[in-house]
Amino acid sequence: MDTGDTTWVLVSSALVLLMTFGLALFYGGMVRSKNVLSTVMQSFIAISVVSAVWVLYGYSMSFGPDMNHLIGNLTWSGLRGVGQAPNPDYAATIPHEAFMLFQMMFAIITPALITGAFAERFKFRTYLVFLVFWITFVYCPVAHWVWGVGGWLRNFGTLDFAGGYVVHISSGAAALAASFIVGRRKGYGAEAIPPHNLIFTITGTGLLWFGWFGFNGGSAITSGALATSAIVVTHIAASFAALSWIFAEWVHRGKPTALGAVSGAVAGLATITPAAGFVNLTASIIIGLIAGILCYLAVNLKTKFGYDDSLDVVGVHGVGSTWGVIATGLFATTAVNSLGNNGLFYGNPNLLFIQFITALVVWAYSFGVTFIIMKILDIIMGLRVTDEEESIGLDLSQHGERSYTI
Repeated sequence: MDTGDTTWVLVSSALVLLMTFGLALFYGGMVRSKNVLSTVMQSFIAISVVSAVWVLYGYSMSFGPDMNHLIGNLTWSGLRGVGQAPNPDYAATIPHEAFMLFQMMFAIITPALITGAFAERFKFRTYLVFLVFWITFVYCPVAHWVWGVGGWLRNFGTLDFAGGYVVHISSGAAALAASFIVGRRKGYGAEAIPPHNLIFTITGTGLLWFGWFGFNGGSAITSGALATSAIVVTHIAASFAALSWIFAEWVHRGKPTALGAVSGAVAGLATITPAAGFVNLTASIIIGLIAGILCYLAVNLKTKFGYDDSLDVVGVHGVGSTWGVIATGLFATTAVNSLGNNGLFYGNPNLLFIQFITALVVWAYSFGVTFIIMKILDIIMGLRVTDEEESIGLDLSQHGERSYTI
């Protein structure tokens, strides 16, 4: 047991939890004032719902003893056998409980990310059920495939340092499915729907950026050189992505915007996530520069395809992380992480193939299962609020409260 590693993982767990509050502000500022509380509540309540699922069976399904390379069994349900002794399969220098807690925070923020796709029109009671179903049938299986001992994608050689597949592609694909099924907001395309408070969004971005140091740095599980490298490349990628986004926006629209800068930063953070523990500083600059431009283009293309991804989950997280996992297949080097692999530019084209195939698998699985879950819930409970409730705003219609009293 290493007290330094334990302290770092516990601090990182707190940082990742802070990201969900940052996400609530980030999303809350981007919606209209009549929907702020409902949007924030969707992120906030995910903490409680997902924590309950994680303790009862989610952690065991994700990281428990393998069943046929597809899912963990329920040996650790209720956290039986998950105590202070380390589990050498996952983290030999920290208590098993600490590793479980750290992974819980990833499970919490992932479905919260999806909510940006159906903001301002989704029933709260249906959302609660959706959280349970999605964590159970999408997040836990994908986490086991990619990260669990015995998982088939882990055995395949997939590299995902901190959640490019498990968190960002899975949530991006789910957001795309949700956007199609839930449908557009009233007035979308016919009237402007501007953010109501960009200060909220900028503050949320600051909390996300700060927390991402724990998200990516904590995924090293140790407090040494690898964590340091992961944090450095995370910061650099985010910085360069913000610059390239506003440059693209400046050229395209004539002015750089605050919303563009923060969107670019988040795109860079999402993109570097799978690569953070495998690439060097030079690679992180290239990854960030391309991420900003690519995600800007993706966000602007959504109108061409006719779906209403309200807060750009698909363009930022889905597209960004897809570039991130492909970039891992290009730039990964064992000089950064001896437990990783070399990518195409270091003599191993096979890793690029593995990363590409894994991206297709996770996109297809998350999209397909989310589509089925949404269809079932729509039949049983209904997904959307009524037109009248949407016009009033979800703060009042779903929660009986107002965000502002002046």
